[in-house]
Amino acid sequence: MKLFYKPLIAATVLAFSPAGAVSAQEPVTLKVATHASLRLLDPMTSTADITRDHSYAVYETLFSLDSKYEPKPQMVGDYSVSEDQLEWVFNLRDGLIFHDGAPVTAEDVVASLKRWFNRDITGGRIGAVTESIEAIDEKSFKIQLSEPYGLMLDSLAKRNSHVPFIMPKRIAETPSDQSISEVIGSGPLRFVAEEFQPGVRVVYEKHQDYTPRPEPMDALSGGREVKVDRVEWISFPDAQTAINALQKGEIDIIERLNHDMAGLLQDKKSVVVHRSGDMQSPAIRLNWLQPPFDNIENRRAALHAINQQDFMDALIGDPDGYKVCQSLFGCDTPLASDLGVVEPDLEKAKELLKQGGYNGESTVVLNITDNPTFQGLAPMTAQVLRSIGMKVDMPSMDFATYFSRRKLKTPSSEGGWSVAFGGWSLMDLTSPIANINLDTRGEIGYDGWSQDDLMGKLKDDFARATTRDEQKSIAAKIQERAYELVFYIPLGNYYNYSAHHESVGRLPQTPVSVYWNIEKNN
Repeated sequence: MKLFYKPLIAATVLAFSPAGAVSAQEPVTLKVATHASLRLLDPMTSTADITRDHSYAVYETLFSLDSKYEPKPQMVGDYSVSEDQLEWVFNLRDGLIFHDGAPVTAEDVVASLKRWFNRDITGGRIGAVTESIEAIDEKSFKIQLSEPYGLMLDSLAKRNSHVPFIMPKRIAETPSDQSISEVIGSGPLRFVAEEFQPGVRVVYEKHQDYTPRPEPMDALSGGREVKVDRVEWISFPDAQTAINALQKGEIDIIERLNHDMAGLLQDKKSVVVHRSGDMQSPAIRLNWLQPPFDNIENRRAALHAINQQDFMDALIGDPDGYKVCQSLFGCDTPLASDLGVVEPDLEKAKELLKQGGYNGESTVVLNITDNPTFQGLAPMTAQVLRSIGMKVDMPSMDFATYFSRRKLKTPSSEGGWSVAFGGWSLMDLTSPIANINLDTRGEIGYDGWSQDDLMGKLKDDFARATTRDEQKSIAAKIQERAYELVFYIPLGNYYNYSAHHESVGRLPQTPVSVYWNIEKNN
């Protein structure tokens, strides 16, 4: 076998030493206003960002992506792959201990990965080509494939839902369609179940037996050193209440702010505003099952009508707060490409609408009224579609109602829809396999129900590619096909912000909100 990675010597656990003069008996607590209330605890049965962030606190992954999108070992010490790319052997690093005191074993990993295979689209692709996955001994396991799978490490380092977090075997054996009833991980923070108040308060304590990796932190890879005793997540009814609490020193961090709210805090005394390490990516989803967008020419008309610059100017305003980006995998990412990109052209859009035989059918644009991520998207889209001659209805609803209605495949006259919206983290989109907007499963797939055999084949080719150059070439073809058929319409990328009290050190530059490597003076 060919050895690809060998770890550095194991790091010793650093003794806790908070900045500033603090009594040994006085716990240092980091209080955080989160972007949403935590209610669902299982990372395999929820795709909510807040559940993902909770899971990063308590669980670990086998690999993590660094700032260059390269997979780096996290729980893994070293690994090897056979020359024919069919047998992968992974060895766990020393010092992995679950919060209940049990050592992490290869059997725990195997059970966790099997559950992930059954739940996640990316994991399912590995599962589909896996002949066997088994523990070799306490610290080693083997994945035997039926064919080469070039995305093995990238997939194991997947950063967003569903993330292949590792749990104890007895918990990981919970059926993938049922939620776990106990939160036990091996990560740097321990979930305090007895203090959990769903929707109100979440408490974590430093995992005293956690051994960080020796490498410096780089995005989600490297050493995770907890520098406080406790982390408390506190839910606030609105952003302004959280801002007031931060200015008074009642909390330490506001985890997520939009551009306008960040601007209000920019020059406030005792407050530091921090641009987050990831970007948000709103997009338009078109309903392929019902008129008018069951017709490809009408979808292309909508694509030509949309101008990202107009949307970003209206929604964000400040050019420093957004990027116009037509690449479906994100600009400045490994798979960024301009192949297939369509420039806005209203006259072309009107011409395509005629070619599509559009005859005044109602175009229903779903308007979400209570979620800042989506505010403004529907009115702007409705205005643009009307400008090219489409008849538009724009029913308004709360977020919960929107999710229910978006599932309906019925005609718009029977409660269905034509245009819906999605809001993703950029890291959701950087791979053709993980990018849910490129789903090809039709009526059993993601809302919008896109289907195309060629796209499916291209995605299979991408998954089998074993070099970065091959992957980039195929990804460009995937993007070209996606634009040709209008799988979705990207609306640009904009930054999220966080804010913290001056008593807290600079927050890590990560695509996910994490609470390690943060210092606080009491």
